Amino acid sequence: MTGWKTIAPLARRLKKAGVNIIPYREFDSFDEAIEHVVKNPDRYVIKPSGEAQNVKRRLFVGEEEDGQDVIRMLEAYKRAFSDEIKVFQLQRRITGVEVAVGAFFNGKQFIYPVNINFEHKKLFPGNLGPPTGEMGTSMFWSPPNQLFNQTLLKMESRLAEEGYVGYIDVNCMVNGNGIYPLEFTSRFGYPTISIQQAGMNTPIGQFFWDLACGNDPKLRAKNGFQIGVRIVVPPFPFDDNETFESFSRNAAIVFKRPPNDEYHIEDVKQVNGQWLVAGTSGVILIVVGLGQTMKQAQSQVYSRIKNVMIPNMYYRTDIGDRWDEDSDRLHNWGILR
Repeated sequence: MTGWKTIAPLARRLKKAGVNIIPYREFDSFDEAIEHVVKNPDRYVIKPSGEAQNVKRRLFVGEEEDGQDVIRMLEAYKRAFSDEIKVFQLQRRITGVEVAVGAFFNGKQFIYPVNINFEHKKLFPGNLGPPTGEMGTSMFWSPPNQLFNQTLLKMESRLAEEGYVGYIDVNCMVNGNGIYPLEFTSRFGYPTISIQQAGMNTPIGQFFWDLACGNDPKLRAKNGFQIGVRIVVPPFPFDDNETFESFSRNAAIVFKRPPNDEYHIEDVKQVNGQWLVAGTSGVILIVVGLGQTMKQAQSQVYSRIKNVMIPNMYYRTDIGDRWDEDSDRLHNWGILR
């Protein structure tokens, strides 16, 4: 096959449910993709398909309106990665506010409230640096709103047909023209689930038991906002055993004051009562803060982080900063009504 396919199975399912999809085409020829951008100049995202999609460093987000940066990157990929990348997408780049909505499903219907969250995937403040699994998330619980109604709710009958039980989340790009899903996560999010737990009044164990048993679970959530920040050590976000051995293995995790419930462990072990860095990933703690405003939640989480001492630790210092601007735009577009 050469050329492109216009609609993949997931996109067909979304379109059938009446959900917007971002225009894209799929190619197995770099030359045809370059020709497409030349004839249709715009900003695009290069997204490898198949096994190559797991190599995040191959994802490229174009910045130039005439697409010349994408063309140059496609030419480089053709020379260097033609054996690795057999099929790839060119997706029209949509600008706006990146926001996700998630909810728990009991096999028949969604459980309210829903969760509105903002992921921060780049390593450095200001959304710079290499992509990571996640550096932190800000969120709040909400009654069903337009973001939920125009995305997940339209999938409710299909999820019921499958008997789906659990959490499902869709990350979207939103602007004045509409809501455009980017990706689904049909599992717990990390560190999302730890932050959600901090925002739940319902004991999470009881809630999951009722959800799994097909009961009618009640989810009582706290008002206000929650922020979770990941604390990591070298070599995160890369795999480098030598660096981990040199800088991080068995590093001591020390608290200036005894920790409360909002320090959530990841790759950590305990030896003689002392917390130590374990594993090889460099992902250590999720620290959570809560507040009636995003600023209050932000102040609390970073105050709690100051209580932590780990040699060579690092974290993002701007989780929650986007809310001032993003909230104005989302409310102006009616997305959160």
